[in-house]
Amino acid sequence: MLDIKFVRANPEIVKENIKKKFQDEKLPLVDEVIQLDQEYREAKTRCDYLRSQRNSISKQIGGFMAKGQKDEAEKAKAQVGAMAQELAELEEKEGVLEGEIKKRMMVIPNIIDESVPIGKDDSENVEVERFGEPVVPEFEVPYHVDIMERLHGIDLDSARKTSGNGFYYLCGDIARLHSAILSYARDFMIDRGFTYYIPPFMIRSNVVNGVMSFSEMENMMYKIEGEDLYLIGTSEHSMIGKFIDTILDESQLPQTLTSYSPCFRKEVGAHGIEERGVYRIHQFEKQEMIVVCKPEDSKEWFVKLWQNTVDFFRSMDIPVRTLECCSGDLADLKVKSIDVEAWSPRQKKYFEVGSCSNLGDAQARRLGIRIKNKEKGNYFAHTLNNTVVAPPRMLIAFLENNLCADGSIRIPEPLRMYMGGKDRIQ
Repeated sequence: MLDIKFVRANPEIVKENIKKKFQDEKLPLVDEVIQLDQEYREAKTRCDYLRSQRNSISKQIGGFMAKGQKDEAEKAKAQVGAMAQELAELEEKEGVLEGEIKKRMMVIPNIIDESVPIGKDDSENVEVERFGEPVVPEFEVPYHVDIMERLHGIDLDSARKTSGNGFYYLCGDIARLHSAILSYARDFMIDRGFTYYIPPFMIRSNVVNGVMSFSEMENMMYKIEGEDLYLIGTSEHSMIGKFIDTILDESQLPQTLTSYSPCFRKEVGAHGIEERGVYRIHQFEKQEMIVVCKPEDSKEWFVKLWQNTVDFFRSMDIPVRTLECCSGDLADLKVKSIDVEAWSPRQKKYFEVGSCSNLGDAQARRLGIRIKNKEKGNYFAHTLNNTVVAPPRMLIAFLENNLCADGSIRIPEPLRMYMGGKDRIQ
């Protein structure tokens, strides 16, 4: 959510940003917000004046009564009564206007970074850099489910009976590999100075509204019936929510956290939810990284975060590339975002395995996350998040890139201690 003062002073910049995101239907919101804000400030000014006058006249009533000036006292009381009526009406108007302003401000997109490429959708995202040499083996690489089934590592049919499409059972060495990757990711981030967390897997609606846009919530979040609780789509939701209504001392920053959680997603409108695989599913597990920092440090942290994911995948010899998200592919709260994509030897192309985002002060403004500064006054923090790893999607890249000609799976050195010393899955 933008600062109302910024919108008031820079309406054309806000409108131009909306155009860059190809959301022209939101352009009228800017003028509506400015008009409503003017009405709100006028009502507030009038309210302040009436309160001042009411207090002043109320003090005079006692004086009139003490002097026996009953007529003057009654006139003063009538004035106070009229003011009280007008004040009540204006206070109600204030509340209505404030709600209308917030409703519009919540859907006006954040100002994107000037470095973000302009494009309508993900087809216009821009490749930034490749890490590792993509290899296509001489032998055929089967579909990832076929690889898992040959190793007795997945059961989709049973999951379809118990839960429907978009769910799975992992078993045996594949299930162990899944857990090994998460354990390695946890220790990888701890070694880089991040504090490990396991957060709540459900959050209240005020936290949901603070961390994401309404459209994202509708397409992602599962609501717990009869309670003000939602299942998280990623641990970022809980971890940023942890700081709601807090004032952090500058000496406490940056907050660098890494968190494990299951993730639950409706995937409304998602293509491929019915296909036989584990690329787009309703339930998965993830290791995330979150940073809360001073505004001047967020660009540097953005680079550090996506580099962590690249380093993690390269430590297992999986080729990756970074892809800059264009303006039309950015969620409304994001200032800048880079996707990390892993190489698929079977498809002979890269596919997304993680996303790194700088949200500026958007989440902090919605959730009231401030930084204490005696000289400048308190100001809003910047928040960032990035995927370390999200199996089982990452398993697709892992299995394809570590598949041997005999059908076995090579276990890279960093994972072997989590696999009981195994160097291969037969």
